[in-house]
Amino acid sequence: MSARTRKRRKLKADINVVPYIDVMLVLLIIFMVTAPLLNLGVDVDLPESNAKPIEQKKDFVTAVITPDGRYLLKLQNTPDRQMPKEELANAIGVFHKNNPEMPVYVAANGDRPYKEVMDLMGLLQAAGVPKVALMSKPAQAANAAKGH
Repeated sequence: MSARTRKRRKLKADINVVPYIDVMLVLLIIFMVTAPLLNLGVDVDLPESNAKPIEQKKDFVTAVITPDGRYLLKLQNTPDRQMPKEELANAIGVFHKNNPEMPVYVAANGDRPYKEVMDLMGLLQAAGVPKVALMSKPAQAANAAKGH
């Protein structure tokens, strides 16, 4: 007998994973195709209401940019005060230091440049106001004004 026949082949104890990889790739493709098609939300047609909005018990302060570019300080139960934007931001910063829970809003005419609103928000942040909310018209009022 030759040396080749005397030498026995060793058995392999490895698992062939190629079929499992093929199945995994097919499942991955199926999930990638079906995931965007899933509708995660439900469209609900909500009823319209003429109910009054809930009144807030705490005071708030509003920085207003008028259509002609003037800056106003608006507090509840006080007349509006016109002032330069730097002085407005500093005044609101003082109000906020005295009452940190008081919300601060920025209201601007829709035709004003976006840069003016961002500049005012930057000045408010520099004056120590960490959070500022933007005011807008309710959708119902805007649609009624357009005649829809």
